[in-house]
Amino acid sequence: MADLVRRRVAVIATPGGNYAAQAAKAVTTTIPIVFGVGDDPVRLGLVTSLARPDGNATGINFFVQEVTAKRLGLLHDLVPKAVRIAVLVNPANVPTAEATLREIPKAARAIGLQIQVLNASTSREIEAAFATMVRDGAHALLVNADAFFITRAVQFATLAARHGIPAAYVSRAYTDVGGLMSYGASSTDAFRQVGVYTGQILKGARPADLPVLQSTKFELVFNLQTARALGLEVSNALQLLADEVIE
Repeated sequence: MADLVRRRVAVIATPGGNYAAQAAKAVTTTIPIVFGVGDDPVRLGLVTSLARPDGNATGINFFVQEVTAKRLGLLHDLVPKAVRIAVLVNPANVPTAEATLREIPKAARAIGLQIQVLNASTSREIEAAFATMVRDGAHALLVNADAFFITRAVQFATLAARHGIPAAYVSRAYTDVGGLMSYGASSTDAFRQVGVYTGQILKGARPADLPVLQSTKFELVFNLQTARALGLEVSNALQLLADEVIE
């Protein structure tokens, strides 16, 4: 980010995560920033309010924690006999991990589920977490929203298949490579909105005058091939709810 400031770029776009947006905000108060973040941008210190950002940053909040309980409920609908659910978080991603640990226990109790929280910040720790799930008899897995986890989507799909663990994810980046199901805000739509605001700023708009957007498009995706391999049936009711069913 400091290098971009030295280059005097016209705008900095950080469409994919909290840390990049915060890093940009830390090094410049003048260059416009267009962000895409999964947590509350006011709490992250990026803007003073959603309606009136005031400073040099604006963008879109694509909601992560707000739909975690819904994702857990959908996993329960898909695997109704699953009672013990492992929840994998990245402790290095402090804001997202802490928010999940606040919300998930309450959501789990409401539908009669037991939660086992596991941590992973590296590929080896992801492998170790799966070994722990198998050892402790977890019935299913909820993978928390995290940029590093998304880069390991193939690893997750491979390990879940190898160990026979039904898993739910935040993004279709997982289901596209063999993950069982995903539910979350459309990353494609969020990236497009960042591009729209970036274009408006390049044409003269001020970030302070562009209210922070909030995602309105969410995607539920099932991978039927993975479901069959796990011996699961995706009910007609769930398929009708889905935005896409991967055959």
